[in-house]
Amino acid sequence: MKPHFETWWTEFLLWRRFTTGHTRCVEFSHEDRMALQRAQGWLDLHLPQEANEELEEIQPAMRAHPEVLKLRYLVYDAAKKWDMALEIANSLHRQLPDDPWGGTHAGTALFELGRIQEAKDLTLKLAVQFPKDWPVRYNLACYCAKLGQIKEAQEWFAAAMAIDEKTVRRVGIADPDLEPLWQEIRDASRQRPS
Repeated sequence: MKPHFETWWTEFLLWRRFTTGHTRCVEFSHEDRMALQRAQGWLDLHLPQEANEELEEIQPAMRAHPEVLKLRYLVYDAAKKWDMALEIANSLHRQLPDDPWGGTHAGTALFELGRIQEAKDLTLKLAVQFPKDWPVRYNLACYCAKLGQIKEAQEWFAAAMAIDEKTVRRVGIADPDLEPLWQEIRDASRQRPS
């Protein structure tokens, strides 16, 4: 019988109820580390169910470790289970407040749930806390573009480019979430006198 997402979800909720949210300093066993690596491999092959099965092989005491939770988030992301992805990202954001990963991915889950203004509000807080993180600014550009706030989207995109121009250019050129921004730029260039 294959493990299901919901099985792990129940374990996670129980774990969250009985812990303070702090990760214990425990080393992964060799078997758990190998299961993590296999799960990452399955995700790289776009096979989230297989990745989930590997994560189910990790001993229960280690399933709340941030490394496991990050992969679990990516499984839910690939499976488009945004409510569960949001819970995982929020948990990571609380566990690791000095790491933008959890908050950034909570914003992504909110965005995918259609809660774009909430995603923007959360990510604006991250922009203050993590001034050198280009994905935060890039995501804000996407959220603003989707909200029709084109001037603000341009500003956030420029801020992301100032941090890592090569990566932002590569990622942004084909991102459908930025299409309203690109359309505005195309329209503006057509209206300029020659």
